[in-house]
Amino acid sequence: MSAEKESSGGELSPDPNEQPDRRQFIKGASCAIGAAIGAVPMVAGVRVALDPLGKEGGDRDGKFFQLANLGDLKPGIPKKYSIFDDRKDKWTSYKNVPVGAVYLLKTSAKSTESDDANATAAEAETVIAFNTVCPHLGCFVDYRTDERDFFCPCHDSNFDLKGDMKKGVSPRGMDTLQVEIREESEIWVKFQHFKANTKDKVAIS
Repeated sequence: MSAEKESSGGELSPDPNEQPDRRQFIKGASCAIGAAIGAVPMVAGVRVALDPLGKEGGDRDGKFFQLANLGDLKPGIPKKYSIFDDRKDKWTSYKNVPVGAVYLLKTSAKSTESDDANATAAEAETVIAFNTVCPHLGCFVDYRTDERDFFCPCHDSNFDLKGDMKKGVSPRGMDTLQVEIREESEIWVKFQHFKANTKDKVAIS
């Protein structure tokens, strides 16, 4: 039914029977718009309250962790170690939570005089550490025993035991981590995460 009707003079005039409906519609629409505008800061506040990206404890410069001893590794065979650390967001502290993982690979001797009785284990052996995250899009890399390589199942990138890419779509090789041998046999690794899908290795935490 039309909201207007013809008057005796031939002009259109509002239908008084439908005015309340129009007023209710306008009032309802105004309330809905006001509620939507008011909800914006509320939603933003909830997001801040729940957003885990506000966590503290990450360090772009990295942090050293003792993961193993030289005697725990067999030459030429990577071994995976999980990294645990304390984390804190805006509300809660978390103790000993998993933050990543590392492959450790003991390689050939640093010194050509490794048979020297005075050479320490640190002088005779070296260790390479790789972050287990693929530099392409952040999937986890597996070690394949038969192929003796690292393999990302997400996009079929393959890396050799030096971390160099054999084939695939990753923009760079596996990310190596700084290693220190302390007390002649303790393996300490500086753990960091790096920006994905870039040619350059850029630390982000």
